[in-house]
This record gives sequence, C-alpha cells and structure tokens, in this order.
Amino acid sequence: MNFLQLPKIDLHCHLDGSVRPQTVIDLAKIQGTAIPSDNVDEIKALMVAPESCPNLDEYLTRFALPVSVMQTEAALERISFELFEDAAKENVKYLEVRFGPQLHRKQGLNFEQIIGSVVKGMRRAEAQYDIKGNYILSIIKVLPKDDINDVIDAGAQFLDNGVVAFDLAASEEPGFCHEYIPYAKYALDKGYRITIHAGEQGVGQNVYDAIALLGAERIGHGIHINSHKQAYDLVRSKEVALETCPSSNVQTKAVENLESHPFGDFYRDGLLVTINTDNRTVSDTTMTKELQLAVEKFSLTEQDYMAIYKISANNSFASDAVKQHLLRFTV
Repeated sequence: MNFLQLPKIDLHCHLDGSVRPQTVIDLAKIQGTAIPSDNVDEIKALMVAPESCPNLDEYLTRFALPVSVMQTEAALERISFELFEDAAKENVKYLEVRFGPQLHRKQGLNFEQIIGSVVKGMRRAEAQYDIKGNYILSIIKVLPKDDINDVIDAGAQFLDNGVVAFDLAASEEPGFCHEYIPYAKYALDKGYRITIHAGEQGVGQNVYDAIALLGAERIGHGIHINSHKQAYDLVRSKEVALETCPSSNVQTKAVENLESHPFGDFYRDGLLVTINTDNRTVSDTTMTKELQLAVEKFSLTEQDYMAIYKISANNSFASDAVKQHLLRFTV
C-alpha cells in the first residue's frame, strides 16, 4: 500500500497545533516577539509534545509558543496557507481546520479580521494545490463566555464561504455541555454545523450530552463511548461520525497505547470512524503517518481504508459539489 499516494481527508486538525517551527522563528523576528531560541531544532522541541504526556493539560502547554506569534493578519494568513500546503503535498484532498479566534486578539485584531485572515490563507493554497478546505470555529472552554456569540456572529459572514462549523475545545470536564446549550443553539440558528470535542478523556457521558444537548453531528475523538453504552448506542443510532486521532490519543493518555485504542473495534462494529491528525506539529505527525499506523495496528486492508475515506467524505461539512469531487478518488 502506497500510503503517501493514497487520497486522504483530515476532519480534525488544529491550526495552532500545526505550525512549522521555522515559521515561528520567522514571525518572531518580523514581529519583534521574544522567543526562547532561534534554533529550529530547539523551537521544535518546545512545540512537539512528548510521546507520552501525563494528561491532556500537559499536551496543551505546547500551543503557547505558536499562539504568541499568531496575533497579526499576515501571520494568520501565512500559517493557514502553510498548513494547507503541507497537507496538499501528502495528497490530502480535503482538510477541515479548527481554531479558536478568541486566542488571537493580543494585538487588537477583531474576530472578523482573524477569521478572514485564515480563510484568505486557505484560499491561496486552494488556488495553488489540489486541496479543498473549510474552517471550524472552536470556542475555548477555559476562556470567559461573554464573547462567544460575537465569534459566532463574525464567523457567520463566512458561512459556506470558508467557515462551516462550531466546536468546543480545551480541557474536558464532566458535564461541560450543559453550560453551552444556548451558544450551540445560537450557532445552529445561524446555520453552523456542530462538532464537539468529547469523550477524549474518559467521559463517555459527555459524548451523549454533546449529541443530545448541543446537536453535535460529529464528535472530536469520542473514544470513551466504549465504556458508556448509552453514548455508544446514540452514536450508532444517530450515525454520528467520530473524528479519531490515534497518535494524539496515546500522547495525552486518552489510551495507554495504540494496541488498546478502540478504533479497530469501532470500525468493525460499523461505527462511522475517521482518521485524523489532531495536531501535525504537537503530535509530530502527518496524515500519511496516521494512515500507516491505523492500517498496521488495526489490520486494515486498502479496501477498509477506502471505506473509511468515504466515511470522511460523506461526513465532512463540505458542499455537495466538493463531496462529489472527493468521492471520485474512490472509483
């Protein structure tokens, strides 16, 4: 199986977790931002999480450095372009990138400027490479809630023109969905699709709540439905797609190792599973690596992989025209 040449779709990829280390150095120089080193290997070491972190919160510390230079329109556009360029060069045909606009206002940008900049970078990459994409707006759960509707309003101007969905991200506490019901409803009313990070850190009930209370059509990670029958059954009955990220799940101790990851069991039980990177830099991965890992660890055939690719295409938030384009690669 030629893993590089196979067509790929990544539905769960974070912008600030997928920045080139050299770009952090370049932008720090341009902006006059102090960073710990101008040596690319040292900067990369600060951006890549260990193969095994004690928990998700430790993993999330790796985002501080890239976010520090993601505070101008030019920086956001460049990083967006480079992420789509990197993905296109490994035959990713469609990429949904999520990011938290609330994190990029330290130099006075407003939400419209922030969202517009990343969409502009994506469009530039789409014009140069054989890749299509969309953005998902992630609300950061550890931040104040008073500007969530402002993010939704700013993003609504780009709906179906670069922005497609609403997400909740960051540390996962039991029962968090109850606090976000009005915001998810506001997003739904505006026309957003909904995908929610849930069931990553051992709380299967959060997956049930994300679907039942917030209207999630997809779940980020979702692996801990394997210990929560109601959530598992709801995922199945509602045909909710799971955005699994195997390498990341091992790093954050969501699972002990790849051998114990439930992806293979989910796939063979007919759940709608997809393979994704989560964070290309922080997890030191690519879609090619994730695909090879999944094939080898979960004993997938090329036919299995193409079935998973179709699941990703059909459950993407792309337009019908883009979905048809993606499905042509499966013929």
